[in-house]
Amino acid sequence: MRFNTVLILLISAFSNLLISQDYDLIILNGSIYDGSGSAPYTSDLGIKGLKIISIGKLNTSSATKVIDATELALSPGFIDLHAHLEPILQMPGAESHVRQGVTLALGGPDGGSLWPFGEELEEISKKQLGMNVAFLAGHNTIRKNIMNLDNREPTPEELDKMKSQVAQAMEEGAFGLSTGLKYLPGTFSKVDEVIELAKVAARYGGFYTSHLREEGLGLIDAVKEAIMIGKEANIPVVLTHHKAIGKPSWGKSVETLKLVDEANRSGLDIQIDQYPYTASYTSLSVLIPSWALEGGREDFTKRVHNSELRDSIKNGIIFNIMNDRGSGDLKRIQFGKVDWYKDLEGKTLEDWCRIKKIAPTPENGADLIIEAEVNGGAGAIFHAIDDADVDRIMKHPKTMIASDGRLSVPGYGHPHPRAYGTFPRVLGHYVRERKLLTLEEAIHKMTLLPALRLGLKNRGFISAGNFADLVIFDPKTVKDKSTYEAPHQYPEGILYVIVNGTITVDNGTFTENRAGKVIYGPAKKP
Repeated sequence: MRFNTVLILLISAFSNLLISQDYDLIILNGSIYDGSGSAPYTSDLGIKGLKIISIGKLNTSSATKVIDATELALSPGFIDLHAHLEPILQMPGAESHVRQGVTLALGGPDGGSLWPFGEELEEISKKQLGMNVAFLAGHNTIRKNIMNLDNREPTPEELDKMKSQVAQAMEEGAFGLSTGLKYLPGTFSKVDEVIELAKVAARYGGFYTSHLREEGLGLIDAVKEAIMIGKEANIPVVLTHHKAIGKPSWGKSVETLKLVDEANRSGLDIQIDQYPYTASYTSLSVLIPSWALEGGREDFTKRVHNSELRDSIKNGIIFNIMNDRGSGDLKRIQFGKVDWYKDLEGKTLEDWCRIKKIAPTPENGADLIIEAEVNGGAGAIFHAIDDADVDRIMKHPKTMIASDGRLSVPGYGHPHPRAYGTFPRVLGHYVRERKLLTLEEAIHKMTLLPALRLGLKNRGFISAGNFADLVIFDPKTVKDKSTYEAPHQYPEGILYVIVNGTITVDNGTFTENRAGKVIYGPAKKP
């Protein structure tokens, strides 16, 4: 009887202790960078449930957990406006993103997206997610649904079907329309087609984000095309992973940024996102003339067995090696994911020539690219961007930081280091070491600026009542560790990541705590 009484008293005392807690989490003495770009201030922050409840002196308040953030930066969680979330069902924890401080990522870029949109979004929402996720509708996906990989204009009926699918995706939660006009089948579309589809997204309050038709020799015209789409469709535009690729195009960001400024002064809404690296990552087939890829790999294989067509294809590849992503040097083309020849991953096109015991010439490189495509294709890292263009674009006030990174796990493939290091790289290399940006400017480009683009009024900014998506990092030590040679390395200095009030990274340790949600776009009805 005595034992039971003691047990009841202990349970009662413990229950009273839980009830008396003012907050679930208190963060003390953090240098708060609120996301606005304003100078930081030192304060405490209290969280209860999903939300920030109060900001001010809370040292006498009680909480289930307290974090001392003395000499640490406390900012909104980073919002990645260009993420490849295709593996989200296999990697719902999204560790490679969350460890960077990302609390919300936007998928469906470059024209590729979920489909059927609502059904796949519902499946994702059932997973225990490590971060919040949102999605765009993809033009390439929708065009392929209706027209396969045909190199032609749509009939009026086909265009209506595409418009209907854009409307469906918007109603089911998409934030806008993405295009990949360098890729199949978007490369076969004319601008009028894109404008008509963008008008549908605009009607639902969405925005338009574009992998431009060209990022090398045709860069200027491609930027003009994107701006024209914004004007004709009356839709906000994001020039995604903006860059000037290939030596002949280095320096052209001076002109592209002028075009952005002029468009904004005229009343348009044009923004940019960018990753902080001098190499891109995409399919090796980007070096192949698009006409040769019509119909898919089987048709391509038939073409390269026709000697006349093969010569035309090879000459097109040689031109791109010399003038576009190859920048005239086979060492600048590095293999990423190669399912049919794993030993190539991490090696360069020049290395493959050496393995084959052939001279590392553009002509031989072109033959190997044809061989790679016939065998199943490959992902590749292209070292063809100039530092000065990266700097110039990053400093522009309309530029947001975004990774273009694919969810990754150690040991699988050879990803671009942006998959692990984008946001810490900006904070460590471009802010602390090079002082290209102030810390408050960089955080603004990672938080409030993309939140406003998404139309989210309760994320991306530290304020009482907003969702508690937060990151605590050490500005003295934060840095990326992922490299082109050894990409599977998590960053340092990201100590705590809090998603919807739940600590997901706890003092540098990635936990099993999952509080991420699917975030729905402006037209989704409750």
